[in-house]
Amino acid sequence: MTQGTIKRLYRSRSNRIFFGFCGGVGEYFQVDPVIVRIIYVLLILGTMGGFVLFLFYLLSPLFVPLEKIEV
Repeated sequence: MTQGTIKRLYRSRSNRIFFGFCGGVGEYFQVDPVIVRIIYVLLILGTMGGFVLFLFYLLSPLFVPLEKIEV
């Protein structure tokens, strides 16, 4: 990242299963997206707020923009 640029969260175009949200989070934090997906599923299934996390995932295309195409 160069000086003066802001790191932004995008949904991944290349590393996606459904919407690319977990792939984008993995790219943002420089972590394997599979680990992000496993943690996300465990949080959904293992917490009382799992339904809210699931809704957030379903609504993520509305709030998190798709990764820009570099030409």
